[in-house]
Amino acid sequence: MQTKRWLLPDGVEEILPPEARRIELLRRSVLDLFESWGYQLVIPPLIEYLDSLLIGQGTDLDLQTFKVIDQVSGRMLGIRADLTSQSARIDAHSLKASGVVRLCYADTALRARPEGALASRTPMVVGAEIYGDASGESDAEVISLAASMLETVGIESFHLELGHMGIFRGLADVANLDSEAEQELFEAMQRKSVADIDQLLAGAAVPADVRDMIRSLPDLMGDGDVMARAKALLASAPEGVHLALRELGSIAERVLVRRPSLAVRYDLAELRGYHYHTGVVFAAYADGYGEAVARGGRYDDIGSAFGRARPATGFDAYLTVLARGREASAPRAGVFAPLPAQEPAATSAFWREVDALRVRGERVVCALREDEDPRQSGCDRILLRHGDGWQVQPLEDETDG
Repeated sequence: MQTKRWLLPDGVEEILPPEARRIELLRRSVLDLFESWGYQLVIPPLIEYLDSLLIGQGTDLDLQTFKVIDQVSGRMLGIRADLTSQSARIDAHSLKASGVVRLCYADTALRARPEGALASRTPMVVGAEIYGDASGESDAEVISLAASMLETVGIESFHLELGHMGIFRGLADVANLDSEAEQELFEAMQRKSVADIDQLLAGAAVPADVRDMIRSLPDLMGDGDVMARAKALLASAPEGVHLALRELGSIAERVLVRRPSLAVRYDLAELRGYHYHTGVVFAAYADGYGEAVARGGRYDDIGSAFGRARPATGFDAYLTVLARGREASAPRAGVFAPLPAQEPAATSAFWREVDALRVRGERVVCALREDEDPRQSGCDRILLRHGDGWQVQPLEDETDG
């Protein structure tokens, strides 16, 4: 049986015209936005030593990372499934800059398995990170930048959901759960399954007041009144929980000062990146999308594995998700240039004219065959001989010159 060599692996996709053009224009607009905010572009390597890629990421990313043996060093390599740890390594080790560093990236990652039934295993990731500042101002900046990015790509109706890792962690610490039970509790919290949370806590020697506070977290989601309810329901929580609540409220206020019309909500059971983030976390949701269109948060001290512990905060998004639902822009119109008869003088003048048009910003498609269709190349004009020179004319008015 003949092998179907054109088939791609499940979850691996190619992007064809005109979608490729749409996504590339989107990528450029996002990177231009990041640059206008002072973020510097980095291009991390596709593959590097596995122990560098998995720093601070927990087990989830380990399972998502393709692994190969380096034939040169004999060490285990990983193909990146995420770009944040690479950005942290660049800040901590490659740049070694003091003070605040703002970095951004836009590149493809590779996942060993899709995150969902329709998710790509080769997502195109864009992201921005701030290193060297532990204040709420940097958190407010990346959240505001994420909102600006969504507006830049044409997503107008969206809201942000804010949470804080310190709330769950503070309660989990006083619950005295072992690591396995805490992981199960984390997974149940992500599902917002109060029944599973109750069952798990019932099987552990968790004080009644702590149990009640933990099981209240999935219900603490919504608009501004969530913070008042949280302070009341978590009144007997450790000081670390109250500190996290104050930080969360302060960051939300800073964001709303920058962007008063932004829809901000809270979700105190938002625990994405539990083994990764250390402070505020956020996700952006838009009408018509079944998943978050951007996610991020604080992940302090991840650089310690590279020799420099640095506060850090940032976010990322998938370009293909951002492009979903957007109308494809029409390809840029162009000038069709049939090759002239091979007269040396005429030919030289022809190529000079083609070069001049391109310098002026025109898209010029030179014919390779006599039967080539100019409209198939997206052209709406044609370059024709006109006396001793050349003239661009509309296709419908083309003459023999």
